[in-house]
Amino acid sequence: MFTKVRTRIAPSPTGMMHLGTARTAIYCWAVARHFDGEFLLRIEDTDQERSTAEATQAILDGMKWLNLDYDNKEVVYQMNRLERYRQVANDLLERGLAYKDYTTKEELDQLREEQKARGEKPRYDGRWRPENAVGKEIPAGVTPVIRFRNPDDGIVTWNDAVYGPISVSNTELDDLVIMRGDGIPTYNFAVVIDDFDMQISHVIRGADHINNTPRQINLYKAIGAPLPTFAHLPLIHGEDGKKLSKRRNAVSVMQYDEMGFLPETLFNYLARLGWGHGDDEMFTREQLAEWFDLSDCSRSPAQFNMKKLLWLNHEYMKKADNARLVELLKPRLEKRGADLSKVKDLCGLVGFLKERENTLEALADASMLFFADNPVDASSLPGLLKDKEEASFEAMKLFVEKAPSIDWKKDNIYGLMKEIMDEKGVKVLHLAIPLRVLATGAEKTPSIDATLQFIGRDRVLARLKEGMDQWAQQRAGN
Repeated sequence: MFTKVRTRIAPSPTGMMHLGTARTAIYCWAVARHFDGEFLLRIEDTDQERSTAEATQAILDGMKWLNLDYDNKEVVYQMNRLERYRQVANDLLERGLAYKDYTTKEELDQLREEQKARGEKPRYDGRWRPENAVGKEIPAGVTPVIRFRNPDDGIVTWNDAVYGPISVSNTELDDLVIMRGDGIPTYNFAVVIDDFDMQISHVIRGADHINNTPRQINLYKAIGAPLPTFAHLPLIHGEDGKKLSKRRNAVSVMQYDEMGFLPETLFNYLARLGWGHGDDEMFTREQLAEWFDLSDCSRSPAQFNMKKLLWLNHEYMKKADNARLVELLKPRLEKRGADLSKVKDLCGLVGFLKERENTLEALADASMLFFADNPVDASSLPGLLKDKEEASFEAMKLFVEKAPSIDWKKDNIYGLMKEIMDEKGVKVLHLAIPLRVLATGAEKTPSIDATLQFIGRDRVLARLKEGMDQWAQQRAGN
């Protein structure tokens, strides 16, 4: 049988790496790591019309971003294995387990229409099975496909690791095309050969593949291959209760990188989307590998919840190393036009702001306050301060006078503010409001002492002096 647990993820490079594919990859990875086995990557690129190099790179990027480390040194590409598929198809032909079918597309279309008109399930009628083709002339100019001769009777049964026992009668299955006329294998044929050659012990995939499984089991038996454990995962639905769709949802893994989510957040969230370990909402990769069991997967579709994902990302951001967040933040800040040299303590700034924001994008937006040099404008202060303008003005004069002499840390800044408030008999708002408006150009900021610290003494004092000059002129004019 199988000497080692081996799992695989086998995406088709016809688009982005989908969230459902990513969750399946995470579960495949977890099973392999749980049993000290191997997790392999295969690219199923036989759809040559739709497969692209860009989509292949998107898959590789998504795997790398999620830190899904696969064990094969070289990724398996189906288009590099065409000769192997031909060999197996020829062997099945020689053993009478497959045959050439010369039915044209037009004939197949006509057959389907006739079956539909009779209320029958559309299926191939076996017209080119050897016993049905005796004396039949091979049509000129028709390139045949190769069909697998499905057993006529019996029942295909497997014990699904998620859904339990599933049975399908062979009378429900027609003869499957395994090789197209251009020599390219069909999905159901190639996947069986690949999984056999790669010694895959556990085939883990979406529940939309359940209908393919009985066909594949018959192919496994035909080529003398051991049957893997099959596990089918319910699909992921969007918040509207419908299957995730790129028209309605962000479904590409790398979109979540662009949106400012940490990879460990998406890894954790997708792992929890259809599987659980008690009430544990957050766990490490190592814990997932230790705890994961396919039997704990739900049989019902999981529902994606952006609010919960944002909460989880906030929790991971709070735990994240500040220096790492700085490196992730820098390109986002530069994209927004920030001059990174303006803030000397980026690590400190990130540590201050990350408690408030739930994505890297939101963190970058909030950080721009500390890089911006908005025009100094004191014109709004009279309206904001009203009858306290005189006291606030005097308090601000004292702040500008004494600020150069303190060690520019938030505790010292607040200490100076407290000293001035006591001396001048004003409340914190009457000092904080003009400090905010003149130093940042905004009426709302995080705590003003920390805000001033991270903007930096020189920039703050230069802006305060300019603002106080404007304010004095306004007052003289009034």
